[in-house]
Amino acid sequence: MTAETFVTHAPGDVRIIADRHGDPDARAVVFLHGGGQTRRSWGRAAAAVAERGWQAVTVDLRGHGESDWATEGDYRLVSFASDVHEVLRTLPPNPVLVGASLGGCTAMLLAGELAIGAASAVVLVDIVPNMDPSGAQRVQAFMAENMESGFDSLDEVADAIAAYNPHRPRPADLNGLTANLRRRGDRWYWHWDPQFISGPDHQGPMEIHDVERLNTAVQTILDSAVPMLLVRGQLSDLVSAANADEFLTRFPRVEFVDVAGAGHMVAGDRNDIFADAILDFLDRHSC
Repeated sequence: MTAETFVTHAPGDVRIIADRHGDPDARAVVFLHGGGQTRRSWGRAAAAVAERGWQAVTVDLRGHGESDWATEGDYRLVSFASDVHEVLRTLPPNPVLVGASLGGCTAMLLAGELAIGAASAVVLVDIVPNMDPSGAQRVQAFMAENMESGFDSLDEVADAIAAYNPHRPRPADLNGLTANLRRRGDRWYWHWDPQFISGPDHQGPMEIHDVERLNTAVQTILDSAVPMLLVRGQLSDLVSAANADEFLTRFPRVEFVDVAGAGHMVAGDRNDIFADAILDFLDRHSC
């Protein structure tokens, strides 16, 4: 299925790039990637959703992929949420939000604070407000390690990813890695703005550490009778079993799928199980 790329102009005239899979008049499932990723990370899941009659929309968050970098280095969570809200305005009513990590926090703030009622359902992919701080630090350290220096080769990129995700098989064809990279001179660099990590704290997504604010947003979403699903990778170091249990005890109406053999990058590790979990959730709620 060929994707259609479209552009949304967000506040500050930041261009947000997204792909549309499927019927543009159908209800939309909007996929929001994690920090340091791009809309390409959802390719197979988006195709599966579109094949079931949905419009699947994959978004490059500001500073990532082909979307504009914020000229003032504004990567606050509220700014990500505001951008996505503008994308939703271009789509049919009652979209579903699927957000991984940073994208999940963005979905919480958007549907539970900025635009209550804007989403008909929310899926959180390996993210909860009470995430494990050590796991979050490991993610940030991985992103920062080669941020400025870049990589000599795609083999070096693959080595770095394998060290971070040892449970995931090393790809036989390294060309697929270029979706997350930019070529400058004779070196490869991650396809996101370094200010997302290295900029001043007041311009970064520090809201992800405001547990009570995000918990309040989740409660608002549930109080609005919006169904919510948490999909966790069993090998995740960002959302441990204890983190998930604490979240589900606080919010017993949230549904839960624990994906064996998957780490923090659930959709990439076990796309088959991930896509089935999303589609089953949508079918059961007639979203």
